[in-house]
Amino acid sequence: MKKIILSMALITAICFNSCNIDRYPASSMDGDEAIGNIDENFPSLLKGAYGYLKNWSDVMHRCGEYAGDNMMIRGTSTDAFYEFISFSRTPNNYRLQSFWDRSYKVIAQTSNLIKEVPEGKSDEIDTQLGECYYLRGMLYFYLCRAYGRPYYQNPEQNLGVPIVNGTPNNPAMATLPDRSTVKETYEQAISDLKKAASLMKKDIHGEQAHIYASREAAWAMLSRIYLYMSGTYESPNQEYARECITYSDMVINSGKFSLLTREEYGKSNTLLPEKNTEDIFVIKRIGSEFPGYDYYFGIGGMYANIGGMGWGEMYASAKYLDLLNETGQNDWHEGTYTDIRAKFIEPQYTDKKTPVFRFIKNVYNNDGTQTNYNYVQIPYTKKTGDTGDTIICQENNEQSYTLTPVDPSQRLYSIQYSDGKTYQGVLDYEMKLNRVYPMFYIVKCSREGGEENHLYSPIISRLDEIYLNRAEANVKLGNLAQAMQDINTIRGRSIVGGEYNASQFTAITAKTLVDKERQLELAYEAERSYDVFRNGGTLTRHYPGPHHPMVDIPATDYRVVYFIPQTAIDSYKGTLTQNPASN
Repeated sequence: MKKIILSMALITAICFNSCNIDRYPASSMDGDEAIGNIDENFPSLLKGAYGYLKNWSDVMHRCGEYAGDNMMIRGTSTDAFYEFISFSRTPNNYRLQSFWDRSYKVIAQTSNLIKEVPEGKSDEIDTQLGECYYLRGMLYFYLCRAYGRPYYQNPEQNLGVPIVNGTPNNPAMATLPDRSTVKETYEQAISDLKKAASLMKKDIHGEQAHIYASREAAWAMLSRIYLYMSGTYESPNQEYARECITYSDMVINSGKFSLLTREEYGKSNTLLPEKNTEDIFVIKRIGSEFPGYDYYFGIGGMYANIGGMGWGEMYASAKYLDLLNETGQNDWHEGTYTDIRAKFIEPQYTDKKTPVFRFIKNVYNNDGTQTNYNYVQIPYTKKTGDTGDTIICQENNEQSYTLTPVDPSQRLYSIQYSDGKTYQGVLDYEMKLNRVYPMFYIVKCSREGGEENHLYSPIISRLDEIYLNRAEANVKLGNLAQAMQDINTIRGRSIVGGEYNASQFTAITAKTLVDKERQLELAYEAERSYDVFRNGGTLTRHYPGPHHPMVDIPATDYRVVYFIPQTAIDSYKGTLTQNPASN
């Protein structure tokens, strides 16, 4: 049996001439057998490439979501993922190594399939080759947005990732190329995705189409890539904005996908991807892949404890909760929602049903410098008089406060607190605390299939994103009416009567309104941090948590990209340039 282990900078990539080719979910195949019977083995080898995406998607999610402002963690952690939250970047991070390795394993396997299988044998084989091109192009893009700087920042010089399309003829003697530029890496991804779309002309997956690459999935990814290339709102690249709109139109007008209703969307986390009309491409996970206590370690396991499993140590950030409540307070305790997306958040109330006034206060050090924020929950009593209700809070049976009404219909009041500051908060019921933080569980990544567990098939592309892509591109082109229409399509689905009119959606406000809707809609789908930085924004996390909330991260900061894993550099057969360690 022939066995060649290719050390690719990046990885020990398992290619055709390997004893272990992961299948779906797992198997092995003799390398000579794979080559000798390529027509027969092609489907299994392709499924092996999909199989690598299962664990890949775990780190992909953490890289994109933890570095954003939709979530907070209850305390510091020794786990490697805490670097994503704290922005304390190091090149020795086993999670980033896994992301790098599995990405290049898929690139290697799909590249070798592309080399070995000729086009034109049948529509089915061409479609499968198209899937190979899609997976390779998608992964070059995902690698580049993690390890390469935002596209608007000098893409001709900034480094992306190495372009290594398959196993060299003589791996032992090969010298692999250094990192290509961001521009070159994007060009590779675009070329692959366009090729994928041209080949995938036949529907060969039927009802399972959403869990495999498709022509429409390639268009959807091109829509996103061109959006990433479309510059900032202040300095847009109109050519790429138009390309984004072109591919968005192709997806939306394909007729293969439809937006869920408000009610359906509120429970979309429970739908199987095969039954979700909005899904374009997702990475299918199944329950048998999480034996024993493995749900603790899945994506949803950090966000909640469900069915007795999960750490439940990461919660919705106060910033994201404020966005959900912006058009009216969601009443989680009573199960009524102004914004249906609030259903993906589940506050954990105590059994006592104690009425409290909850607000966020500033935290200062001994020098009087603000260092953080913290939640406060104070029990209150309501006294009814001739002039209306009076809300009185008593903290620790000592300090008493009379609240000032802000909007009683929304349960909003303000307090003149003991530190001399005035804070606004909400009347609610006492919530459980983890350390000092109320537990706002996130369930968007749990309960797939309606089961009380953390089964979740990570989303790569979904129809709502395509509307949002087109809206942003239209703003960058000055087409405000078209942009507003797309934003209202998404916003009106979630917030009854929440659509904007032309006096609200203007050249001055459009940027903020588009970004806000994108954050609300795509939260917990690994997009947020990249969305901030690709548009030249600054990540602000002024809310409770151990994440250094007083430190803002501008898009020009060296930490907006991750270090190349040191083990990949050490094993690389050639030069592999590291990212800078300072500005």
